[in-house]
Amino acid sequence: MDDLIRVFADALRGALGPDAAAFAIAAVGLNLHFGFTGLLNFGHVAFMAVGAYTMAIVVDAGLPLWVGVPAGMLAAVVLGLLLGGTTLRLRADYLAITTIAVGEIIRIMIRSRALEDVTGGVFGIQGVAADFFALNPFSPGNYGIWRVTFSERQLWVMVVGWTIALLCTLLVWALMRAPWGRVIKAIHEDEDAARALGKNAILLKAQSLCIGGAIGALAGMLLALERSAVDPNQYLPQQTFFVWTVMILGGAATIKGAMAGAVMFWFIILFAEGLLREGISQGIIPDWLLTSQQMFAVRFVIVGAMLIGLMIWRPQGVFGRREEVMIGAR
Repeated sequence: MDDLIRVFADALRGALGPDAAAFAIAAVGLNLHFGFTGLLNFGHVAFMAVGAYTMAIVVDAGLPLWVGVPAGMLAAVVLGLLLGGTTLRLRADYLAITTIAVGEIIRIMIRSRALEDVTGGVFGIQGVAADFFALNPFSPGNYGIWRVTFSERQLWVMVVGWTIALLCTLLVWALMRAPWGRVIKAIHEDEDAARALGKNAILLKAQSLCIGGAIGALAGMLLALERSAVDPNQYLPQQTFFVWTVMILGGAATIKGAMAGAVMFWFIILFAEGLLREGISQGIIPDWLLTSQQMFAVRFVIVGAMLIGLMIWRPQGVFGRREEVMIGAR
């Protein structure tokens, strides 16, 4: 029983931790792209990588963090403009393929030898969070209740991360209630009708891509600050599909879905991993079936199963409406 309680506590700690906060932010941006605008962006990790690396390069050059963060967001906006100008006239499936390719192109570029002096190549850039942790108001020690505790560094990242997630959620809520948001929803539902009323659908979708991309850049920067470093392996394609699972689990085209989805996603992943580890350590799960060395790959199996199950039985997620996901993306 004590082992089960420990697994539960570890999963709850992860569901509230810095990674969950970062994925909640990323899901808010992706929700603006897909949930509200209908853009099939399968390369969201590109915005995360561009934001994080731009911030890291600026800080590594000796400039303060308050310069690096806006620079990272601006870089994501530029990427959104470049991506939107060349892909938004494509059909949804071609847009999805293009965004996957862009994400991989950026990852390969930042780890290339040609840019090693700027990006650090395969080793990335270290020590990018000194200014951030210098602002930490929490004294050294552990904080929390019961078995769910965090160090002062983790707590500082959590407070900043969940605050940013809440502010981004409020921003999207305000945008969707404004005339701009109502037009975006109209484009999602019927782009031809919106065009017939004189709305510039391409421009509005590009704006949505840029805003959502800037929010995704904040998520990438938070991950970099938590680890005090950036490296190409943090921005693999599967990160995008983790974010997609978070968004779908919470509910596409909902305001609270991204934050709730991130908490649920990480709790389910970590609780399942914890149960499997206990089963392996106690001999309940035989070595021929699963070993501790294979546990990292199990995470991808769990995510894949979650996506399949959601698409079959609950495509609208926990808080979403089924009619929203029935609208064909363009």
